[in-house]
Amino acid sequence: MQPYFIPYIGYFQLIHSADKFVIYDNIQYTKKGWVTRNRLQNKQQAFLVSLPVEKSSDFVDINQKRLAASWKKDRQKIRNRISNAYRQAPCYENGQALFDEILQFDDPNLFNFIYHSIKAICHYLAINTTLMVSSQVSANDLFKGQQRVISICQSLNATQYHNAIGGVNLYDHKTFLSHGMKLNFLESSPLAYRQLGEGFIPNLSIMDLIMHVEKDEIASLLQQYKLNSGD
Repeated sequence: MQPYFIPYIGYFQLIHSADKFVIYDNIQYTKKGWVTRNRLQNKQQAFLVSLPVEKSSDFVDINQKRLAASWKKDRQKIRNRISNAYRQAPCYENGQALFDEILQFDDPNLFNFIYHSIKAICHYLAINTTLMVSSQVSANDLFKGQQRVISICQSLNATQYHNAIGGVNLYDHKTFLSHGMKLNFLESSPLAYRQLGEGFIPNLSIMDLIMHVEKDEIASLLQQYKLNSGD
């Protein structure tokens, strides 16, 4: 799975569902998607929080990208924005402490920073899945897409592979079965919780959930999904 900055709960449900979870570090960086950004909310208005990235070639792997030189100043601005948005949230103190731990990590390597943030959130939520980095797994890095996933799974002697439901058109269950593995797609159950103000904004970063909901309740929400073959 690609690394994402403070992703939504479905990412952590996927981690929770697995014995081992491999995060790509030697995969090409892309400006698109959610690698360096995510959505939070203030007064029922969603906003983006983004990590500033040093300008360099767009054709390098994520583990070769660095946070911008302005990061130490930028992270204080991000902290202030989050603090102002969530100060009245019921779980603000624990959520802000966790976010501070993430922001204060000093390694400017983009992958290392995001990987640390994922580990910190897993620790907070008591997710005990073994996290692994793709470059440290003995697999064929020349493969792409489904072939690469299968190669990683084979190197770990996996009998099942779980992917988010959004990948249902990218992987074929018959191909996985031919390699001795069952393919499952994780579909999150509908989620709603009390946010500040009226109404509910779905699919925000898990930090929004952490600011509003106690850990014990989040532990229950982590298990509210179903696995299917997508067949």
